[in-house]
Amino acid sequence: MEQLTRPAPGVLEWRDVPEPDLQGPLEALVRPLVVATCDLDHPIATGATPIPDDVAMGHEGIAEVVAVGDGVQSVQPGDRVVIAFQISCGTCDRCRRGLTGSCQRVRPGAMYGFGALGGPEFGGFLSDLVRVPYADAMLVALPPDLDPIAVASASDNLPDAWRCVAPQLREDPNADVLVLGGPARSIGLYAAGIAVALGARRVRYADDDPGRLATASDLGAEPVEFDREETKKLKPRAGIVVDAGASGASLRCACRSVAPGGHCTHVGVIYELETPLPILEMYSTGVTLHTGRAMARPLIDPVLGLVGTGRFHPEIVTDRVLPWRDAQTALLEPHTKLVFTRN
Repeated sequence: MEQLTRPAPGVLEWRDVPEPDLQGPLEALVRPLVVATCDLDHPIATGATPIPDDVAMGHEGIAEVVAVGDGVQSVQPGDRVVIAFQISCGTCDRCRRGLTGSCQRVRPGAMYGFGALGGPEFGGFLSDLVRVPYADAMLVALPPDLDPIAVASASDNLPDAWRCVAPQLREDPNADVLVLGGPARSIGLYAAGIAVALGARRVRYADDDPGRLATASDLGAEPVEFDREETKKLKPRAGIVVDAGASGASLRCACRSVAPGGHCTHVGVIYELETPLPILEMYSTGVTLHTGRAMARPLIDPVLGLVGTGRFHPEIVTDRVLPWRDAQTALLEPHTKLVFTRN
């Protein structure tokens, strides 16, 4: 079968690799039909991340079930499914607590599309076949009324955005939302759109990129132009702040922009061993700061449910829908969100 692989920074190639086989009764084989780019795919492809070579690309998408083991009960061949990008058994203590990105039954950080970092044995979604070790835990049936292209990022970036605003709005429905856009491009925009769809009183999206500001406006958020390197904080402060930047300056601005007792979630990975924070200001304000990998699997269902209401349109964030083979070149070009489809 063919698999899109990054053998070296800035180089992508379609490789012939062995087809995966079912290795147990709880497994499934799926054929990816629609694959979206994650915000990390372009940096991975171009070598801007510390991920070793030989990366099988792709970890967001919709697939068709091809085969299942004897113990699989939730899906059958022919079903269209969302594949959670992190490998999780669904039954260990951490999975039951919602920590599906830290499953105790697999290696730490096991996931698709990250090469040696996530486990090369799992491969990537830009492949003809993908093995799913725990089918009942990891596969989510796609509602028949949802467009696979619209929800192609339900494996990762959409749940990542959901966790930034939905639980916080449930705790404080009257809180304003502020998103600082940046290198975590689609996650920041999705977070703004989800907050609008969930009925947040006010949603502002701050960025220095005109294209992303226009997309945020299309999603119903208020666009705010700002320079993340110069602006120390944004006024008025917001009870819910999302930092989709990837710099210390962006994170410090986000922390200073939180209203008293509010929450800040950082999703733009900073590749710095030490990132200074305005701790005294945060202490005085009472800021809850959360950072870390999204635990995607438990959040896929509510994301699909919100899209199904018609209030949230994630396809607005997508730049282009392209043929499958174009992934080899398009992944190396700057973009916000690309979707590749076999048909």
